[in-house]
Amino acid sequence: MSKEPTSSILLQAGTMLGLSSLKFPPVVKTEINLVLVLVTVLGFWTRLRNLSYPRAVVFDEVYYGQFVSLYMKRVFFVDESGPPLGHMILAFGAYLGGFDGNFPWNRIGAEYPSSMSVWGLRLLPAVCGALCVPLAYLLQLELGSSHYAALGASLLILMENSLIVQSRFMLLESVLIFFQLLSFFSYWRFYNASNSCSRYLWLIVAASSCAGAVGVKYVGVFTYLLLLGIASVHTWQLIGQRAVSHLRVFVECGCRAVCLVVLPVLLYVFCFYVHLTVLRHSGPHDQLMSSAFQASLEGGLSRITRGQPLEVAYGSQVTLRSSASQTIPCWLHSHKANYPIRYEDGRGSSHQQQVTCYPFKDVNNWWIIKDPGRQELVVNTPPRPVRHGDVIQLLHGMTSRFLNSHDVAAPMSPHAQEVSGYIDFNVSMVMQNLWRVDISNREAESEVWKTIVSDVRLVHVNTSAALKLSGGTLPEWGFGQLEVVADRVSRAHHSSLVWNVEEHRYGTSHEQKEREVELHSPTHIDVHPNISFLSKFIELQRKMLTVKQEESEHKYSSCPLEWISMTTNIVYWLHHSTNAQIHLIGNLVSWGMANLSLAAYQLLALWYLLRRRRAIRDIPEASWCQFQRVGVVCVGGWLVNFLPFFLMENTLFLYHYLPAYTFLLQLLPAVLEHAHTHLLSGKSQHRAGCVSAFAGLYSVYLCYKSFSPLTYGSPEMSANQLQALRWQPSWDILYRRP
Repeated sequence: MSKEPTSSILLQAGTMLGLSSLKFPPVVKTEINLVLVLVTVLGFWTRLRNLSYPRAVVFDEVYYGQFVSLYMKRVFFVDESGPPLGHMILAFGAYLGGFDGNFPWNRIGAEYPSSMSVWGLRLLPAVCGALCVPLAYLLQLELGSSHYAALGASLLILMENSLIVQSRFMLLESVLIFFQLLSFFSYWRFYNASNSCSRYLWLIVAASSCAGAVGVKYVGVFTYLLLLGIASVHTWQLIGQRAVSHLRVFVECGCRAVCLVVLPVLLYVFCFYVHLTVLRHSGPHDQLMSSAFQASLEGGLSRITRGQPLEVAYGSQVTLRSSASQTIPCWLHSHKANYPIRYEDGRGSSHQQQVTCYPFKDVNNWWIIKDPGRQELVVNTPPRPVRHGDVIQLLHGMTSRFLNSHDVAAPMSPHAQEVSGYIDFNVSMVMQNLWRVDISNREAESEVWKTIVSDVRLVHVNTSAALKLSGGTLPEWGFGQLEVVADRVSRAHHSSLVWNVEEHRYGTSHEQKEREVELHSPTHIDVHPNISFLSKFIELQRKMLTVKQEESEHKYSSCPLEWISMTTNIVYWLHHSTNAQIHLIGNLVSWGMANLSLAAYQLLALWYLLRRRRAIRDIPEASWCQFQRVGVVCVGGWLVNFLPFFLMENTLFLYHYLPAYTFLLQLLPAVLEHAHTHLLSGKSQHRAGCVSAFAGLYSVYLCYKSFSPLTYGSPEMSANQLQALRWQPSWDILYRRP
């Protein structure tokens, strides 16, 4: 019996498995774009070389460094200027560099210790800035531009001094721009790809990049909305294609919705999950958050409230915190001082004991919950819990005055009732000290009043007015404390009406002196309030969006209109003894040409639209589509990253314009290529256009080279060089050492 050759057996097996068309051994072929490799290498060289210089805190590093240190120590913080992803990226770079968080970050120019890896702190922003150079090249190709236009776009990004400066320090603009460019490149790669399942990997990258842009700074949401709008138009066009089956349209729409809507939201939420998981220790911003949130952190309030009874009972000693305080927390408070007999405007008062909201922990914040039908001020065995709808009295622990209200106008809010600690002056003003407990979140919680987690309104029984933090500040006779009133007309669930029990103990002292000693003692008796991640996420979002940043004038601040002409720059760093300095200043040539390209594109678009309205087609339809595509991405990207700043009340700086400006740099080579292809005719005009483009690019290089000492801080510029640059309006703040 003859043996069949092994090769024949393998061939038959391969045929049965459908592998006959495959070649053996397998061969992988690839193409390398050397131009892309070159601009990538140059991008890393311009951003990463001598990255540790200067070894000193540079401008906003003093701001971001504080958050990096808190990350290293896992201490909770709130940055109202934006989500945490950018801080997490900076902290990851610091972690790779071995930073332990022990640096004060107290002033710009402070020297970093020799043991500190400055390179690690600045690495990831520099890498993101370097990757923007090849991304600009790739995005131009996806938008339909030639390799020459793509090279021009990447070189403009490469030699833009302001982008280099912003990339070389522990700042976030380069990270934001990286995610924005990556999102548009990935989406257009998906859109231009052939119909295959693998192209959805690019859509996932685009969605993840959008989530990254939003996660770094909230202004990134406008870029996300622009990309979502582009994708919606493309999807609408897909629905109108009769040649595509209903099933495929349904699957395509579903996949795009999941990738571009659901996935970014999930990634954004996941970013906060990591943030809240890592930052588990109590920190400097705890007081911005609710008592339940604070108690979920290790240390701080959790140490104070550890072991507190969960259910509030008759005889409980409590502190009541207002839920309305956005930036400064405060607690219901009273002290041995009365309202003045008459206010400054001539109105009379009850002259009873003041009740206020005090923004500090104090023994005078303690109140005792009393049953109106009993005299006991201690908790019975077993405790009788207070429930929704119960009528109670609140007795001030240190002065034994009942919380009272009556038909007397409040000192700072005459439309509302005064709240006081009742004193019997033997006049016709009777005591009205009954309050009904209204647990506003009782659908989610038991009807029993619970420590920390229950949101409670205290409604005055006699007048149906609710205890409220008015927002007013009392004058000197009220020690500058916050006004508390009883208001009948406020919305039922407004935060100014909501209070929650923060500190809580079961009272055991019958005598007043014993009770005062008890109130002075700390509350350490172990309960961990059950607050979910979703609750913490929603609360943190609300605080970040509603807490108003402190507005302050800065000598380097500017308004959006000044950015277009770059009339101001920012001194990032000055050497303490030489003329070495670093400025955030753009490349004057490319800055001016980018503005001209924006004006040229708008004029061309208007001209084409008017002509097409008259049924005149000046350019082929494919070129018109490519012209529109460039405008939507580049002009649209500029608009959505520029116009929102006109609505912002925060202190603004030139670096806020860099994401918008990056899109203008993308527009410039596309406009030049369009003019060369469709507006110039004849070899002489084409040759002149090429020479002009090369001359412009060479001018950009010369400007980059001239400003390099102010971009990198070295070599040090001489006094004559600094003086020579002062003719520019934007150089008024150059420093010259005597």
